[in-house]
Amino acid sequence: MIINIRVTPGSSRNQFQEIRGDVFHIKLTAPPVEGAANKALIKFLSGKLGVNKSRIRLVSGEKSREKRVEIDGLEFDEIKARLEAVK
Repeated sequence: MIINIRVTPGSSRNQFQEIRGDVFHIKLTAPPVEGAANKALIKFLSGKLGVNKSRIRLVSGEKSREKRVEIDGLEFDEIKARLEAVK
């Protein structure tokens, strides 16, 4: 499943914020430098969704706040439910 994510780097804490339409909004403490926010996003999603980091891949948006991420083995509704459960 490929999902759309809008990342806000440099926040005070890592957290799932909300879903607007089909876009997941996530705040990360990592700065948007040298891929740090991308690595933090994959680590964050892995922990919150309960899947290995190897099952999460950045498809596009490496240098943008708007990202497309592929999560292997989960559907949209399951991803949404897991993120909202830890909000």
